[in-house]
Formats: sequence, structure tokens, C-alpha cells
Amino acid sequence: MRSQLFQQAQEISQPGMHLQNHKMLRVGLAGEFYARQGAMIAYQGQVEFDYQGAGSVGRFLKKAFTGEGMPLMKVSGRGDVFLARDAWDVHLVDLEGNDAITVNGDNVLAFESGLAWDIQRVQGAGITAGGLFNTTFTGQGRIAIACHGTPVLLNIDQPTFVDTDSAVAWSSTLRTGVRRTMKAGALIGRGSGEAFQLSLEGQGFVLVQASEGAPVPVQAG
Repeated sequence: MRSQLFQQAQEISQPGMHLQNHKMLRVGLAGEFYARQGAMIAYQGQVEFDYQGAGSVGRFLKKAFTGEGMPLMKVSGRGDVFLARDAWDVHLVDLEGNDAITVNGDNVLAFESGLAWDIQRVQGAGITAGGLFNTTFTGQGRIAIACHGTPVLLNIDQPTFVDTDSAVAWSSTLRTGVRRTMKAGALIGRGSGEAFQLSLEGQGFVLVQASEGAPVPVQAG
């Protein structure tokens, strides 16, 4: 029996996080890492999955208040773990030395345990702007980011404005804020009646997905 599918199965496992394909993450596990709850689609070997809380009182309170979309599980043991999220595109980001990146918690698929993380609020974003709380990663290690649709990476050297649900990740060195568009709110966004955009200034980048994320199911009344 022959098929290109069998070639994938014969690949030698590599330690750490690697792309199995553009919609699936493969982790050669010999220790531990953190992943989004429910992201595991298959695993081989001796692997354990445990609920991971916010990790500190401060982060717990911020997570409870903000509803930041990053429910975590700790994955430990030895083997291969395969992760995905609703067939979203998966991309890897390596932080080196003193690097820092801010990521929308809804787009975090997995990250190495050596990274430090905290929940931060976008300056100028109050409750009326939907909160705009995101997760900042610092240190050295790898992050797997899931994007709903193929993203575009914009280099920022002039004021840039991004739909708040389409912004996936950006340089933590950028100055961030919220811009409110009054009458144009229902015209310029992809959704209906949008009135807020994430503003970014300075030197850096922003990763923008080609969607506002998965649609929220409408409950029958």
C-alpha cells in the first residue's frame, strides 16, 4: 500500500515544537509545556494532562476579571503530542534573550514552559471597549500561535489601526491604545456596528488574521 500520507507517519520525531503541517503542531515531549485546553488531537507515549491555573494571585484576578481567552493545561511526560484548533493556521514564534511579544489569548495554542507570561491591559481600553486584555510573553522559548485564516504581518513605522478581534500579536515595545470611530464604526470594520480599533505606534510589527475569529454561536431564544 502506498500513499503520501504514510510518508508523514514515517517522519522521525524531533524534540520541541514543530509544524506537522500548516494546521497542526507536533511536540516532541521530554519534560513539560503549556497548551490551550482542548487543543490535543492525538498523542503517543507516556503523557499527562493537568489543569493549569493562572499561576499567581495577580494573574488569577486579572484572568477572572478580563475573561482573557487562554485556558491552559500543563502537558508533561515523554512522547509526541499533536495539537490543533479548528483547522486554524499554526505559526511558530521564537523569543530570544530579552524579546517580548503580546498575543491575543484567543490565538495562543501552546508555549514552552521556560517563558514568562502575564495578562496586560491595552492602554486606554476600558470596559466600554471590550476590555482589550492580552497576554505578554517574555524570555527565551517558542510559542505556537493559531490564526483564523492566513494572516498578514505589517511592519509598523507609522500609526496603524487594526480591528480589535483581528489583531493576533504585536511587538510589546509598541505604544498601544484604542481609537473610537463614531459614525464610521458600522462601515469600516468587517462586523456590524464596530466602533473601536487597536491603535499601534512606534517601531515594530503586528500580525493580523484574515478574520475576526470563530463566530459566536447564537442561542435560540
